Amino acid sequence: MAKEIHVDVLVIGAGPTGLGAAKRLQQTGWVSWLIVDSNETPGGLASTDVTPEGFLFDVGGHVIFSHYKYFDDCLNEALPKESDWYTHERVSYVRFRGDWVPYPFQNNIAVLDSEEKARCLEDLIDAALAARARSPSDKPKNFDEWNIRNVGNRLNEIFMRPYNFRVWAVPTTKMNATWVGERVAAPNAKLLTRNVVLNKVAGNWGPNATFRFPAHGGTGGIWIAVARTLSRENTRFGAHGTVTRVDAQAKRVYLKDGTVVNYGSLISTMAIDHLAASMGDAQLQQICKPLFYSSTNVIGIGVRGQRPERIGDKCWLYFVEDNCPFYRATVFSNYSPFNQPSGEAELATKQLANGKKPASPAPQPGPYWSLMLEVSESSYKPVQHETLLADCIRGLVDTSLLDPEDEIVSTYVRRFDHGYPTPSLERNDALAQALPYLQGKDILSRGRFGAWKYEVGNQDHSFMQGVEAVDNLLAGAVELTLHHPDFVNTRANGERRLPGYAGARK
Repeated sequence: MAKEIHVDVLVIGAGPTGLGAAKRLQQTGWVSWLIVDSNETPGGLASTDVTPEGFLFDVGGHVIFSHYKYFDDCLNEALPKESDWYTHERVSYVRFRGDWVPYPFQNNIAVLDSEEKARCLEDLIDAALAARARSPSDKPKNFDEWNIRNVGNRLNEIFMRPYNFRVWAVPTTKMNATWVGERVAAPNAKLLTRNVVLNKVAGNWGPNATFRFPAHGGTGGIWIAVARTLSRENTRFGAHGTVTRVDAQAKRVYLKDGTVVNYGSLISTMAIDHLAASMGDAQLQQICKPLFYSSTNVIGIGVRGQRPERIGDKCWLYFVEDNCPFYRATVFSNYSPFNQPSGEAELATKQLANGKKPASPAPQPGPYWSLMLEVSESSYKPVQHETLLADCIRGLVDTSLLDPEDEIVSTYVRRFDHGYPTPSLERNDALAQALPYLQGKDILSRGRFGAWKYEVGNQDHSFMQGVEAVDNLLAGAVELTLHHPDFVNTRANGERRLPGYAGARK
């Protein structure tokens, strides 16, 4: 006979959103609750894997920066020592025509050749003049038009359009422009002109210009530590936390081990299309049908030797051209010295970067460093999985990140079906139906793919979506992060502390 559990609030998923919800539920202590996840290790899309050789690779390019004091408090409670963290100033570039252009590309055309600078600047001035004559009610129809209006035709042609296709795996003409906010730098034409005349590089831009990274365990180590602050009796991970079916009408969730969880309210961080399938709800499935996503392939490369001088203290690098399959490369070993084995560890060389076999198969000591690559995939942009690793290694040589004779001692390849929730033209209308439809059934679908809003899909946003979902359920509070992305993404507005939290576990 199936075991039945009764809780006021059930949370599905132990990624940042689910853990944010659980943290807030534990803090208030007002209702009974349970969090479940099919993975033994919490973290979701912010987890970290370890290769057999001891190299750590996140399941995507994650760093910690925050719009919320509450988020900071929770992380500092979980990892309280100064030695738990490294703080970095972002050093980021775009690979363009064999050179490195400081990020963001559109703010740094001063480093391009004279002819290209002139063409970009002419179009940028035209775009600025056109904007002055345009009615405020005249909104761009899509992301491509937004780019043309903000950076001009030439910059869109050589960078914005091709780079964003490599990231999103969908043409920019098929993306809306409501998500952009602080995600895309809109250049100041006057300042950019001054920088071009003075041959000056623009300063760091964006909320992640300074970021933190955990010393141990990669990004996933953060969420393991946060989960440890939760009461174990309120958590079910692995086989005992795997959801097989959601019965929204009866308010029951069926788990793989035979347990039935009866709930009053449900906070689901499952991808909303997966939730619809789990519910067997044909109407919701039809509503979600227009939602588009791309898949992400993460490739890790562990290398023997001292980190090359040309790599230096670079953090992550963007690639716009077709001489490599990846759109971003992260020098993952630069984030923490514990992201790779110690130099005393003896590892065999799998291959040289040029594809040749090593001179000797015998294990040798380090030191070691590593690169993490991301390759997007969709029906618009298919990927040859059989050759992906080899293609990426070849691309690292072609873009000068690896020398042909570099010794590769560890490799990692993992595909994530749901990688990026695409802000497609149809997205807003679909969400305007799907989220209220679920809320009418006492289900709050939240998180990177639960709410399908990339503009509030970072770790801090996702965590706070969970926190604010609980506040909405318990006190009717407004969910600022979900419903007002532009507000929370303005740093002066986003720095806020929720009442009743002093950093102590309750």
